[in-house]
Amino acid sequence: MASWVDNVRDQILGRLEDGVKPGKSAIVEEGAALPGRATPIRISGTHFVNGHTTVPPFPEGLDLAVFGEGCFWGAERGFWKLPGVYSTAVGYAGGYTPNPTYEEVCSGRTGHAEVVLVAFDPREVTYEQLLVQFWESHDPTQGMRQGNDRGSQYRSVIYTTSEGQAARAAESAARYAVALAGAGYGAVTTEIAPLDGPVGHASRTFFYAEEYHQQYLAKNPNGYCGLGGTSVSCPIGLDVPPGSAAQA
Repeated sequence: MASWVDNVRDQILGRLEDGVKPGKSAIVEEGAALPGRATPIRISGTHFVNGHTTVPPFPEGLDLAVFGEGCFWGAERGFWKLPGVYSTAVGYAGGYTPNPTYEEVCSGRTGHAEVVLVAFDPREVTYEQLLVQFWESHDPTQGMRQGNDRGSQYRSVIYTTSEGQAARAAESAARYAVALAGAGYGAVTTEIAPLDGPVGHASRTFFYAEEYHQQYLAKNPNGYCGLGGTSVSCPIGLDVPPGSAAQA
């Protein structure tokens, strides 16, 4: 007999091709989105904390992951501190407007979420361990907000870069949903979709944010961080060693 976890996982996996779109009506329609621009925002391409590159090409053997969990300043800091993470960068993804500015994203008229691009070495840190960091550092039940930060740009998202990531993200969402429900929280509203998937969007491309946003809390140690987790432990990934077959 299928467990509750299995049923939730199957529901999420069955919707992956369409993406999980919480409160879609709160995201601007494509025809009403701002036009953006063809020229990318210029950044240094060097990580302020560790000096590694934050733009392609990355060293051979690294994988990429993209997460959004509210304001990207605090989210990025959480990931760059993890052993095995080579570099991080903040940007915008999941919407329609090409190369948007921060002000445009905050207007709610681009469809983008604030996200973190994580370049990591799967021989040192697993994707599941990144998922634990993601789930435990914010409240994924809040829809189009995170704490006092309100708007579609603050929605919880996982944009996957492979079928393996998509399956593991869905599995983790199902398991964490059970843990959260047991602690009295509502349904998980996290959007899970392929980074460059065409479903519902022209393309879920990652666009780099302005240089002053990159590693913001390293440049401004007393800067704002509105993230707050649920204190509910995420029951996935801890038994998967780096470099294992589960990374495929």
